[in-house]
Amino acid sequence: MAYEPINYENLLGTAGFSDQLLNNHFTLYKGYVTNTNKVADILDAILKGGNAGSLEYAEMKRRFGWEFNGMRLHEYYFGNMVKGGKEIDTGSGFYKKVVDEFGSFEACGKDFTSVGAMRGIGWTILYYDTIGARLFNFWINEHDTGHPAGAVPLLIMDVFEHAFLTDYGLKRPDYINAFFKAIDWSVVSDRFNNANK
Repeated sequence: MAYEPINYENLLGTAGFSDQLLNNHFTLYKGYVTNTNKVADILDAILKGGNAGSLEYAEMKRRFGWEFNGMRLHEYYFGNMVKGGKEIDTGSGFYKKVVDEFGSFEACGKDFTSVGAMRGIGWTILYYDTIGARLFNFWINEHDTGHPAGAVPLLIMDVFEHAFLTDYGLKRPDYINAFFKAIDWSVVSDRFNNANK
């Protein structure tokens, strides 16, 4: 069954994100969905042909991680955004966990921002370690490498240049500020709640 791209046009008009930037980003995301399906079909054909030990199979298997995670991380990213943002519920279990881990909600935000402002391209992700019951902000260079095993992504920010260059040039901190104003904290809190089930 093929993956279908999710329509995120509801984000058009989000303050701090031009429609051109968002439409370009949506197109890039749709490319990951298309390529995930293509690679899955190629892998299926190789398996049916009995060539799972081939170099092509190995390369496509590696490629699948890149395309799939590129698709899924963009879905998390767009999914934790909403026009106008949505404030954190200070009575939620997620808020209380953040305060317990970082000392304050603001301290967590500063740490997340600092990670996002680091030199390089990739993703900034607030993870919940389901085994250790801990929260931590993490830097991921590439889609398919560096994800902490057993951890659930709660808040995802794309810091590849395509996410901000059109609107902000090299001013990544301005992009990060705009992103924080567009976060739907209820989505992040729901991800935390689902990780604890």
